[in-house]
Order: sequence, then structure tokens, then C-alpha cells
Amino acid sequence: MQIYSSTEYYSEEGHTFQLSLVGKIKKQLSTDPTFRPEYPSPLGLTEFTRRATDVALGKSLKPVVENRVISSVIQTPGFNASVRLGAELLRNWNNDSSAWHGPVYLSAPCDDSLARIFHAAGIQDIREYYYWDDKRCGICLEKLLEDLEKAPEHSVVVLSASGHYPTGADLSQSQWAAVTQLIMRRRLFPFLLLPVQGLCCGDVERDAWPVQHCAMLGMELICAQSFSHCFGQYGEKIIGKSALTVFAKESRHVNISSFMAENIIKSLWAQPSVGGAHVVATVLSNPAHLAEWQGEVKRIVERCMLIRKILRERLRLLGCPGSWDHLTQQNGLYCCIGLTGQQVEFLSSKRHVYLLPNGCLNVSTINSHNLEYVAESIHLALTTSF
Repeated sequence: MQIYSSTEYYSEEGHTFQLSLVGKIKKQLSTDPTFRPEYPSPLGLTEFTRRATDVALGKSLKPVVENRVISSVIQTPGFNASVRLGAELLRNWNNDSSAWHGPVYLSAPCDDSLARIFHAAGIQDIREYYYWDDKRCGICLEKLLEDLEKAPEHSVVVLSASGHYPTGADLSQSQWAAVTQLIMRRRLFPFLLLPVQGLCCGDVERDAWPVQHCAMLGMELICAQSFSHCFGQYGEKIIGKSALTVFAKESRHVNISSFMAENIIKSLWAQPSVGGAHVVATVLSNPAHLAEWQGEVKRIVERCMLIRKILRERLRLLGCPGSWDHLTQQNGLYCCIGLTGQQVEFLSSKRHVYLLPNGCLNVSTINSHNLEYVAESIHLALTTSF
């Protein structure tokens, strides 16, 4: 019995999952005699970047329509590549834009690869802000705001817009209001992450609400966005389904960032692949495809939420100490169940249930075949004397 904290979505049968619509679109493209999968410009496939903007901002966000906030969207090979490109832009940004430099603040905990990505881009001053409270099994807004209040002006704050990894706990809209007020008052620069857009609320635009909120406030920001999870395509050479969006108040900043990005891209991956981007653009630009895709995404989210509810109830019936309501207060693929390092070690060594060191797991890896075993294993970890 093995439960992993991988980042892919797994089906009820325990396999990485491909949406049926995506399979149909890929087959159509492969047999279309007019389809020419040629390299796009270094900045990406135009139709893909346009559709990526639509699902991040909606089609009628007032500051964008009125040109009070100007955006530039760049296609990248994957989510980490989006973060890397954003980090490179931060490091290389022109000196007269003071909002684009300073130490980088990451949430504690966060994806371990984030710090390495910023280091690889030449940004060494990486700091942390408090996010997850193990005792409360939730976000501690008070300590989060306290840490950001101490951040030097022009610091970069990396924030999860939705699908926080590895905890699965996202800021509420009221918490976002407090965070954005502090960011604007302290003149900090937000770097937003959308790694599993669509798989938290079952709606890509709802998951992108924090991005839209920041844009409505006229904030300059960077947003790294991925479609790999919500389209169920992993590890493919043609993937190319992530995007980096830069929002600025002045067109010259957007133009400079695009020029810089093109030069940086040539030294990193030359051009993004277009196969996956064509799939995304095809689905998002066709109303019938869009409705079908949204239905599949919603079913994925509903299954994950059902797993959370059943696991919570099973742990309660087993008499596991403490409250387990936090399991259903989190969203998306990831879940921080609240175990100590010793308890996580017990699960791996005695029960062959493998979690991250802080007790986080991928909810979709639990299914009807192993849920009872997982619940019993957690109960044993909590009630065994070490």
C-alpha cells in the first residue's frame, strides 16, 4: 500500500488521469492535414496566450479594458519554467522600476523547488513568511501579516492564488483583502502562483479570483499559471501549457519585460512547444469544448472533496484525537492532515503510506480500495506510543 504526495491527479483506479476531451482533441489535431505544429515565436502561441489571459482575468476586467493595467503573457514549457522566467525578469528588471527588486519571501511551508528556482536565477536573498499553523491546522493570518509588515519595501512576496502546495489551504477573500492592503501600503511586489488552476473550486476563473482582485486594485504583479493539471497532461515533450503574465501600469514596463523575456528565453529553451498549447487553445476557444472540459474538471474536484469528507468521517468514527474539520476546509489536490515528523515516519516504515515530512498528501491518491487502510494507518500513527 503506497500513498504518495505527488503533484499529479490520480483516478479512482490509481492511474494518472487524462481527460476524455483532451484525448479527442489530440486525436483530431494529429489527423488534421491543415495542422502544422511549427515553432511559434519565443513568447509563445498567440491564441494560447490570449486564452490564458481570459481564464486568469476574465474578458471584461475593468482596469484591463480601460488600459489602467497592461498585461503581457508569455508561454513557457511548464509551471517551474514560468516561475524561473519570472525570477529572471525580477533579477534583470531595469533600475528605474523600484517595485521590481528586493528580497524574495516564500511561504512556510512551500514547494521546495521554489527557493532553488530563484537561486538558479541569481536571486540569493530568500526569506520566509509564516503561513501554515500546525496546531490550528490552518493559515495563521496574524503571523503572516506580521512577517510581511517587517519585509523591506520593494520586497517580492510569492503568494499562492489557489492550490497552495503542499498544504491545500488558500487565503479566503477577506484574508486576501487584508494581505493586498498591506502589500500596497508597504510597497511590496506580488508574485502570484496558479499551479493547479481549476482544480480547487472546479472553475478556472474562480480559482483566479486573487489575480483579478489584484488587477482590479491596479497592482503591478507577476503571475505564473499552469494548465497541465486541469488538462491532465504530464511529462510530455509537447507540453508547453504554462504561462507567465506581467501586469504593469506603464506600457514601457510591459514592452521592456517582453524584450527581456525574449532574450532570456533564447538562452533557456529557445521556443516553447506548441502541441499542448494548441490543445488548450482549441478547448478554451470553443464554447462546446469549454463546457465539456469544465464539466470534467468539476467532477475531478467533486471527487476530491468527497474523499476529504469520507476520510474525515472515518477518522472521527475511529476515535482519532482532535478535530478533522480542516480536511474539508482545504481545497484541491493537496491536504495537510496535521501529523508530526515521528508520525509520518511511522506511516512510511510500518504502514508503507508515504507523505511529505509535514504530513501533507495528494488527496486524489486515496480511493475506495485504500481509504479504509489509510484511515486506520493515520489512527495508528496518532495513538501509538513512540
